[in-house]
Amino acid sequence: MEPLSLHFLHEEARGRFLEVGGREVVADYGNAEDAYQAAHEAVALHDASYREVLRITGEDRVTFLHGMVTQEVNNLPVGTAAYAALVNVKGAMVADARILKREADLLVDVEPGTGAKVREFLEKYLISEDAELHEATADHGLLRLLGPRTGALLTAVTGTDFAPLPHHATRPGTLAGQDVLLVGNTRLEPHGVDVWVPRAGLEAVWRALSQAGADLGLEPLGFETLELLRVEAGVPRYGQDMVDTTIPLEADLGPSAISYNKGCYIGQEVIARATFRGHMNRKLTGLLLGDVEAAPGTELRRGEKKVGWLTSVVRSPAQGGQRVALGYVHKDSLEPGTELTLAQGPATVKVAALPFKG
Repeated sequence: MEPLSLHFLHEEARGRFLEVGGREVVADYGNAEDAYQAAHEAVALHDASYREVLRITGEDRVTFLHGMVTQEVNNLPVGTAAYAALVNVKGAMVADARILKREADLLVDVEPGTGAKVREFLEKYLISEDAELHEATADHGLLRLLGPRTGALLTAVTGTDFAPLPHHATRPGTLAGQDVLLVGNTRLEPHGVDVWVPRAGLEAVWRALSQAGADLGLEPLGFETLELLRVEAGVPRYGQDMVDTTIPLEADLGPSAISYNKGCYIGQEVIARATFRGHMNRKLTGLLLGDVEAAPGTELRRGEKKVGWLTSVVRSPAQGGQRVALGYVHKDSLEPGTELTLAQGPATVKVAALPFKG
């Protein structure tokens, strides 16, 4: 397991660790309720430096990556980011990624454990283009801020008034003597900002944010609480809700990850055909479980027929403390309120629209 650069700081804060994709993450700090509340009412700080990063350089870097992902890259403005999927010739996912377009290179930000897989996929199709792939995880750290006081915290640590960042907009800055890149990330809540930090400067930036945030109600936020927020927001995660047999449209990635106006890319024909057909046989949706205990992978039935399965399960404060889940359900059973039974029976669960309503 690859340890976090700030393992010793998290250990001092009584962090409990677990492994995700072969990399260490902080599960929690014994403050799950406070961290969840801070993410909604104050500010929460999460160490996401377990994510993996590829760097692409060369004259053809943009056109090459444009032909490899479902999202627009050619016309992506320098200084912005985009969310994309990488799919094989059958339209099934290799991974998902956030692409940062900088003046001299592209950064590809992926889930832990998928960096080597993504690099191998890209290198397979890198033939005559002037583009080079570099492993860059060791160069970059990523800290995630959530909550309505994020702006006040960034104002305090940068010494300048922080103007809110739209989703995927970027802004360079200086924090604790480090040159950082601020990236709007509002997938989970409307104030989210990711702070890209040179890995050597992670400790200084973490300490500066923690110290300045003390008067703003800042709480360190572990991976398990981040997962709770993710599921409540209806956001799928590759490796949990999406795997190498998932077609992006099944996970409802179309609006955020797929450009229908760009040129050809690997797997485009399958995606275009499925889009033209107008529906997938199954789709990711929400499930209300009440007090029913069920694990990811649990089969869902309607009568005697298997209609889907669960992928993520959490206990949701926003839903009155009941368990809620993400899962795939057949198109004929997607209507919110539809009752399904778990494979072990006889408990029933209800289909719910995403995101879950607070």
